[in-house]
Amino acid sequence: MVKKLMRSEIALVAAAVIILTSILMLQPVIGVADNGDFNRIMTAGGIEYGPDETHQDKYFGYFHQTYSYYAMAWGGYVSSQIPFAVLAGLVGRLMNGDFFDIRVLGFLNSVMYLAALYVWMRYNKSGSQLRNGLAVAAGAFVFLDIGYIAYFNSFFGEAVTLIFMLLAFGFALAVAGTERPSIRMLLLFYIASFLLTCTKLQNAPIGIVLIGLGLCFWRLSKERAWRRTILIGSASLLAAAAIMYVAAPKELKHINLYQTIFYGILKDSPDTEKALRQLGLPEELKVLAGTNYFQGDTAIKQDDPLLYEHVYNRLGHTDVLLYYMKNPLRFVQKLERGAENGMTIRPYYLGSYDQSAGKPYGAVAFTYSGWSEFKRHSLPNALWFVTLIYVLYFAGAIYEYVRHREAGSRIRALIFGSIGLIGLFGFAVPLLGDGEADLGKHLFLFNVCFDMMLVIGVLYIAGKLIGLFSKKMKIAA
Repeated sequence: MVKKLMRSEIALVAAAVIILTSILMLQPVIGVADNGDFNRIMTAGGIEYGPDETHQDKYFGYFHQTYSYYAMAWGGYVSSQIPFAVLAGLVGRLMNGDFFDIRVLGFLNSVMYLAALYVWMRYNKSGSQLRNGLAVAAGAFVFLDIGYIAYFNSFFGEAVTLIFMLLAFGFALAVAGTERPSIRMLLLFYIASFLLTCTKLQNAPIGIVLIGLGLCFWRLSKERAWRRTILIGSASLLAAAAIMYVAAPKELKHINLYQTIFYGILKDSPDTEKALRQLGLPEELKVLAGTNYFQGDTAIKQDDPLLYEHVYNRLGHTDVLLYYMKNPLRFVQKLERGAENGMTIRPYYLGSYDQSAGKPYGAVAFTYSGWSEFKRHSLPNALWFVTLIYVLYFAGAIYEYVRHREAGSRIRALIFGSIGLIGLFGFAVPLLGDGEADLGKHLFLFNVCFDMMLVIGVLYIAGKLIGLFSKKMKIAA
């Protein structure tokens, strides 16, 4: 019994229970304020703000612990987050029919996260107790930071993105690490990957990476059921990625396109007229350069017929990609802008406290924020740093792939490489799909992958040093 309690995955889960409970469940309850995105999710659960709340009460400054109930209604927004909002709404009604407590959703997210941490730690262990102890400490310090877990008490998609990212790669490690290939683990990998891909439109492209990773499992078994599962799983991920884009509301596509062009390509452009010509846009739209979709003081309104004629009904993100292919230096400039925001896990412009806590409007909580604050203030917010980490990380993955011959070890190296590849998608896609808008939040997936890479890298180096030290001790003995 004592040995079971000392297992690293149990230790990490125990630490998580304490931290999650203290931050998300006990007063003052911590969460993340709404920036206007909640409505597309919470209405599916029949959850809404109170009728007497003002715009200022609802948005930006205060996190809401309680909401009112309304009829459940799907607004057409497609996301794997929807079923969890519906479940939270149903459970909330059973617990308290008068008002919805966001801690119900926070609890559901926490339970899933405990499972994710358990799976990730269980199949990412080594034979060294010291290395495993470091893994528990690193996991608790990084992935239980308030910058990550505060999202659990919100209707933002970042919570399920984090949860299913860890679950997908935890199950991938389980598939590669078992002596006898487990169809159950393979199926769980595809379920977690499907839910991750369908979290939000921004995550849809990573389905392609997950398809490639799943196909790497093909040679682990020649059983028909095994390979059939891979084919069905791959087809499901491909369909999910396509459906996420096709089913996205037109309004959302218009918003993203506006942001990409006017708050992306044209923002800080050294030659706005040339950029407009390359995009085939009239020069009169020059006045919108550097504006975002939600500004109320633009010279041309966002719903002006001129924009529908030349932008919304004619251009797409393929045109944006082609522009940056023709102007690679401009894309590098955008990557540099992304890197300036790349070490920020949380949106500091959104309050953390419920109004009843008596904190100032927009106050942000810093309980257990050691990692997010260190990362924000001490790590270089520069493209050269991001590039350096990626070069070193991929070099290590390639080295491990080349030096091993057994399929399981090689696939493990590919799994770790895939995390980095998804991180690249998480870094570039927001810039291509939403310009420079809200980068501190839109680079969340990149931050998750980057932090996973850092933890994996530190544990990899620690494992090598521990192994080298052990060999010297044996020789000395």
